[in-house]
Amino acid sequence: MKIEEGYLYHISQDFFELVNDPNLQINHSGVHSRPSYFLVKDGKLLWFIPLSSKVSKYKKIMNEKKSKYGKCNTILITKIANKENAILIQNAFPTLPKFLSHPHTVNGKSYRVPSGIQKEIEFNFKELINLKSRGINLFFTNIDKIEDMMHKILDEENTK
Repeated sequence: MKIEEGYLYHISQDFFELVNDPNLQINHSGVHSRPSYFLVKDGKLLWFIPLSSKVSKYKKIMNEKKSKYGKCNTILITKIANKENAILIQNAFPTLPKFLSHPHTVNGKSYRVPSGIQKEIEFNFKELINLKSRGINLFFTNIDKIEDMMHKILDEENTK
């Protein structure tokens, strides 16, 4: 499977069982596995940002953050694949290609997020990473723990 930035993917259940982080989005399965994740590459790690269809829930949270802080860079609401989605940057996490299940498809084709939306997601994601490096952690998941786990897996694979 070709893995490209700006596309949506689904993550395998193996990843969620391995990481066992209660703050990760629940990996639903059925006719369509959910959620879909937007991909940002960072070296050997892949960062995934979940999308949610619970737009009204996240609009309320966004409005509260905007009232309190003057802005909200942890959640974006926009149309992706002709549906309004909440893009939960605050729920981003790193993983490896081996934990990808499959690309998200629309009409049988892998779905690429429009470039303007990609840039907005990536800008806010980088802003949250920069804030974290300065001691302000706005991520819900334990990204340090997950990052360490992924690097350990990479190290083990490289010594084989």
